[in-house]
Amino acid sequence: MSEVNIEIIMPWLIAAGMILAGWIVIKILSKIVIKALKKSSLDPVLHKFIGHGLIAICWIVLVGTALSYAGVPLSTFITVLGVAGAAIALSLKDSLSNIAGGIIIIVSKPFTKGDFIEAGPAMGTVDQIDLLFTRLLTTDNKVVHIPNGNLSTSVIVNYSSEDKRRVDCRFGISGTSSISKAKEILSVIAEQSDMIFSAPEPVIGIAEQSNGIVFIDMRVWCATGDFGAVKYFLEENVKIAFDEAGIEMPVPHINIHTKK
Repeated sequence: MSEVNIEIIMPWLIAAGMILAGWIVIKILSKIVIKALKKSSLDPVLHKFIGHGLIAICWIVLVGTALSYAGVPLSTFITVLGVAGAAIALSLKDSLSNIAGGIIIIVSKPFTKGDFIEAGPAMGTVDQIDLLFTRLLTTDNKVVHIPNGNLSTSVIVNYSSEDKRRVDCRFGISGTSSISKAKEILSVIAEQSDMIFSAPEPVIGIAEQSNGIVFIDMRVWCATGDFGAVKYFLEENVKIAFDEAGIEMPVPHINIHTKK
């Protein structure tokens, strides 16, 4: 083999050796990074993203250094890398938007797994948070996948973030029924359930009067997990108690007049 050929081949052989050695170093480094991330307070969803991101950066630096040693101008490598990156960014525009949204959600934590949330038309329990999508389970066990790009910019109502919630009920009684008796019944019913808090105290008051109907608001506090049970308890027991006390809960009437 001529001296000229050796001078041409040798830099490429050294570059290949650099890539091989760098590959081993990157594998060791990635294991160290993953272990460190598991011990950190970062959300587990970010572990894979950060790990893969660092590995990609290491590979870019390694390949660029090796090609530069082999005689390839670094400016050429950077140009090719920039063009490829721009093409990939354009083709994955929506996916990158979802990834950015996923990072925002994971870092800001407007909700976590297990929370019951409402986001636009979707409502359910957060089952899984990934970088691209957030998965909800609805109350009737449907699965809803929401793109994180949309979710991060929408209004989110988190029903589980606080440990207590207020249950609001409104009951209508006829204008001829006793308001004081109705309020007394509501007060007694609020005391019958251990799920209803005594502090803050239940609030019972007249909301409005319309077309001979008196509307009474009843607002009580309970643990967030008991919200549905308390709502059902009040609606059922108030109806039973009003019937037993002779308090009329009016129903809509329609008068039909016919012309002869």
